[in-house]
Amino acid sequence: MSMTSQKTEVPTRRETIKGGGALAGGGLLAGCASESSPGGGANDSNSSGGESTTSGGGNSYSVTMAPMSEVEFETVPKTWIANNGSWADMGIALGQEPPKGLWRPNRYHTHVYDDISEVNVNWKDLDELWGKALSKERFYEIGADVHVFDPVFVLSRSKWKQADLDEIRENVGPVFGNSIYSHAFQWHDHRYYTLYEAFEKLAQVFDEEQRYRAFKQLHDEVIGRVQERLPPTSERPSVAIIMVTSNKPEEFYPYPINKGTSYKQWRDLGTTSALKEAGIKDYYVSGGTIDYETLVEADPDALLMWDGSGRFERMSRKKFRNTLVSFMKNHDVASQLTAVENDDVYRGAGIYQGPIINLAWTERGAWQLYPNEFNRDEQLFDRQRVADIINGDI
Repeated sequence: MSMTSQKTEVPTRRETIKGGGALAGGGLLAGCASESSPGGGANDSNSSGGESTTSGGGNSYSVTMAPMSEVEFETVPKTWIANNGSWADMGIALGQEPPKGLWRPNRYHTHVYDDISEVNVNWKDLDELWGKALSKERFYEIGADVHVFDPVFVLSRSKWKQADLDEIRENVGPVFGNSIYSHAFQWHDHRYYTLYEAFEKLAQVFDEEQRYRAFKQLHDEVIGRVQERLPPTSERPSVAIIMVTSNKPEEFYPYPINKGTSYKQWRDLGTTSALKEAGIKDYYVSGGTIDYETLVEADPDALLMWDGSGRFERMSRKKFRNTLVSFMKNHDVASQLTAVENDDVYRGAGIYQGPIINLAWTERGAWQLYPNEFNRDEQLFDRQRVADIINGDI
């Protein structure tokens, strides 16, 4: 549910406040404990810790999630917007139409769906909701039944105030969501959710819990089979996830692996974070960059490259090697890196992933890091099964 002021409010057309605290001076909801859920492996598909869906009068129902507390829906939402590709991918997995807009659509890696029959989604067709600023007018124009984003993120990262959130909640539709992709945010001191915990919550919103359970079973089976084939812990690689903004980079934004959903496949694949072991702080914490000399000191077995605009993910493997990797091999300092010397510089996927994208990126990560065990011709998950679940053939 959306956050409320401390006064008692009359239930609106779309949402009724049932419980939870209120924002005080733009801070967090009172009573939202600082919880983090264990991430990684098949355990990332745990249920959501006792929180449940409650039926109201008529066709109404409610779903509970931090930091909103309980959100009531008069009917199942049809139109929606989301902040990023993690939630958008969850919606597609649940058989929904794509969201009408995202903060940054170019970071939603819809090319992954090219391998999934009957799934036709293109990020270029979605509205960009966060250009130079977040526009309330655009929210009114779209008229979404539900807005899937963390309200505390908006309060901490935009010029919106609590009154703006209340206005959208009351006049357009409820706000429901949580920033799950990183655990490094200093403003995020409400509960975190794993990928599959958050996925279950959205399934409750869209009344699609059967699809959720089918995906959970598929996920657990796939991750279980992959992990059975991993080498001993001592033989698993260290990695460094870094973001660049150029094909000829000289500085890097560091992202040590944490329990956020951005890193789920790398945790499931048993990697260690060379950046964390070297004491390098997350960009979300430090706001700073590192150079090649710092990378050489950390010297990861593999480099996993992110690009803020999603450019690398839309490159072919060959083009990536002929641009960024070629530059690093000919760079005086970069060429000293073990990962560069051994041709272990890879497209590192991206920040946002839901259940479908996660399966694809786990498969590719296994191919990249364990080529002696996982051949690139081997499909590690059943594409047709994914399509069947999306289409309701459960």
